[in-house]
Amino acid sequence: MTRRFTAFLIAVGVFALDRWSKWLVENSFGAWDTKTVIPGFFNIIHSENPGVAFGMFAANTSHSRTLLLAAMSIAAILILAVMLWKIDRQDHLTATGLALIFGGAIGNVYDRVRAGSVTDFLDFYAGSYHWYTFNVADTAICIGAGLLILSMLSSNRKKEANA
Repeated sequence: MTRRFTAFLIAVGVFALDRWSKWLVENSFGAWDTKTVIPGFFNIIHSENPGVAFGMFAANTSHSRTLLLAAMSIAAILILAVMLWKIDRQDHLTATGLALIFGGAIGNVYDRVRAGSVTDFLDFYAGSYHWYTFNVADTAICIGAGLLILSMLSSNRKKEANA
C-alpha cells in the first residue's frame, strides 16, 4: 500500500469519525446540554464555536468573519493537500501527522461552511478550571502537530549524530 493511499485513509477516517461524533452530539443534545461522564473531570457538552481555536474571534458577529475563516481554512487545506501529494518524500511521522491535520481540518471546515460554526463537545476540567471545549477534529490536528514536532526533533538528532 502506498504512503499516499495510507495518508488518504487516515484523513478519511478522521473526517468520518469527526462527522459521526458531531452528528451524535447535534442530534442527542440541545444547545449547551451537558452529560457528566466522569464527575469532576469530563463532560460531553453541545457547544457551537463560531470562532477558531480556543474561541478566538467568536465575539465578532460579522458575516465576513465566517467567510474569512472559511477562506483561510480552505487555503490551509490546499497547502496540506500539496504536502500530502508529495508525501513519499516524507518520513512516517511527518506523513501521519500531515494526514491527521488534513482530516481534522476538513472536518472543521465542513462544519464552518455548512453551519457557520464548529460543533465542540469534549469538556475536560479539574474543579472550576475548564479546558476549552473541543472535538475529534481538533484532537487529530493537535496529535498531528505533535507528530510533526517529534519528526523535526528526531531529524535534528539524526543530523547531529551524523555530523
